[in-house]
Amino acid sequence: MAKLNMQTELNVPLQQVWDLVGSFNALPEWHPAVEHSELEHGGSMRRLQLIGGGCIVEKLEHISDLEHSYSYSIVDSPLPVTNYSATIHLRQHPEDANKTVVEWSGDFNPHGASEHDAVQAIQSIYQAGFDNLQRIFNS
Repeated sequence: MAKLNMQTELNVPLQQVWDLVGSFNALPEWHPAVEHSELEHGGSMRRLQLIGGGCIVEKLEHISDLEHSYSYSIVDSPLPVTNYSATIHLRQHPEDANKTVVEWSGDFNPHGASEHDAVQAIQSIYQAGFDNLQRIFNS
């Protein structure tokens, strides 16, 4: 099983970031690859329409406003992975209350690709989200 853990720092308070990313249905608001997100099954599933085509179906596993985190798994996707689960977690920067650390971690099995290529694919997704959050909050 491959594991990936990435993080970025934003120059804004935690609650401001959580207000944008903390909803399970908010990916189109901050991730440049997601065109549309539709909640299904009472909000426990989301169907992501990707820019340029493609669809990813994800299941919400856990969400906590108190912990500023949510975990999800992929049910169906064109990505070269199976058994994918991930967590997005925000925390206040330890040295500056006006900064936020955003951590995105996941584990998965490569499927139809080498482990290196599967990790690269997921890493590029995380990085695109981080780059856009930097653009939104640090510009």
